[in-house]
Amino acid sequence: MNDSKVKIIVDANGLLCPLPVLRLRKALSSCSDGDVVKLLASDPAASIDVPHYCIESGNIFMGDEVEKNFFDATLKDQEQKTLTAYYVAKRSKDTKSV
Repeated sequence: MNDSKVKIIVDANGLLCPLPVLRLRKALSSCSDGDVVKLLASDPAASIDVPHYCIESGNIFMGDEVEKNFFDATLKDQEQKTLTAYYVAKRSKDTKSV
């Protein structure tokens, strides 16, 4: 995904469910319609929680990918963890889907 469209990057690395989604929700509350938020999370449950949150909240889950451009010294010691970037576009409840 092209990060030039991202308005806010939320670092939830090392946090467990439900904290990554709570951080995402807080970030989206300060966004306008169409703004994109990138969530970085190492919790495997986020791959289920983030899309589910988007369906429930009416926001648009744009996809996820393994984050390759993030450096964190703690990840070196925890090689089993994969840091994933989740992309979500804000959509107000008033906006109709196309």
